Parts: sequence; C-alpha cells; structure tokens
Amino acid sequence: MNLTFSLAHLMGGIILVLGFSLLSQRRLAAMITIYQLQAFVLSAAAFWQGFAQHEVNLYLTGLITLGIKAVLLPIGLRQIVLRFNMIRAVETAMPVVMSMILGVGLIGVAVLVVLPSTLSAVSLTREDLAIALSVVLLGLLVMTTRRNALAQIIGFLSTENGLVLAAIGMPGMPFVAEFSVALLVLLAFLVVGVFLFRIREHFDTLDLSGLEEIERRGR
Repeated sequence: MNLTFSLAHLMGGIILVLGFSLLSQRRLAAMITIYQLQAFVLSAAAFWQGFAQHEVNLYLTGLITLGIKAVLLPIGLRQIVLRFNMIRAVETAMPVVMSMILGVGLIGVAVLVVLPSTLSAVSLTREDLAIALSVVLLGLLVMTTRRNALAQIIGFLSTENGLVLAAIGMPGMPFVAEFSVALLVLLAFLVVGVFLFRIREHFDTLDLSGLEEIERRGR
C-alpha cells in the first residue's frame, strides 16, 4: 500500500510540475515537448492505477492516453508548427513571472478546496483530486495568458490531462466515459486544426491579438 501511494503521488506530482512548467515556456516546440512528457507520465499513472485497483479498464485508458495523447496529438501539433513556421516566441498576456506566481496561488486554491471537502474519501483519492484540480487550473491559466491559438490548444489539452488524472484516481470510473473524453479531444483537435488553417489563410498569423483589435474596432 505504501508503494502504491508513493508511486501514485510521484507520478501525479510529475504531471503537476510539467503542467506548471508550461507557464514558463514561450516557445511552441518546448510547450509541445512538455505536454507530450505529461501525457506519457499520465499513461504510466493509468497503468499503475490499473495494477493497484485491479481494473482492466484503466489499462485500456493507459493505452488510449499513450496512443492518442502522447503520440498522435504531439505529432499533429509539430506538423502545424512546421507548416506555419512558428519558431518565434509566443506573445503572453502577462509577464511569465507573474503567471507563475498566479499558478502557485491556483495550486494553493485547489488544495484548500479539495482536501476539506473530501474528508470521507481515502487519502490517495483526496490527494489525487487535489493534484488533478491543480493541473486543470494551470491548463486554464495557460489558455488565458497565451495569445497564440496553438499555445491555447496545448493549455486545453493539459487541462484535459488533469481531468483524466482525476478519473483514473477514482475507483469505479466507467471506461466508456474516459473513452468518450479521449475521442472528444481527438475530434476537437481535428476541428481546431481546420480552424487554425482558416485563420492563417485570412490573417497570415495565428496570433490572436489581431483578432482582439478587430473586435475592439467593431465596438
């Protein structure tokens, strides 16, 4: 049991650190690499939880996470980067240091919200939920503070990793729900990919600050 707790906490902690690391990056290539590492660790966490909980469904979740989130999606993201030659730094809505300080605050909020409200749950579930909520909030923060559409997609995908981490830490989570989420993410990625190409065709950039300027003029 101690080994189960230790490895689960270690992998959850690594996922959290990688989610936090996204806030410090302004290069899309680095953000994609960090997201891919996060997905690999998430798949390992799913395999470990499947072993600890004796749930075959979690092994399937790990395979789906490995195949779609750790392999296919990063390949697609890198193809978009190469297609649009996006090698310069991504513009941010606030200084990187400020966003990281805000990220630390969000982690504190997640702990304060989850732990007191889950006193009746087992320790492993409570702490996994706190970590998962922190990853979700950090992903939302990445989406908020990055002005590049592709960087915002990476933030969304990291948020979804937090949701999957919460699901695999809760015994009895239906596999069909996890499978549906994975397919929804893949479908959303394909739709957003088409959307990005349309933006590039019309504006010759994926920087959303230009769209915000157009919106302000329209008002």
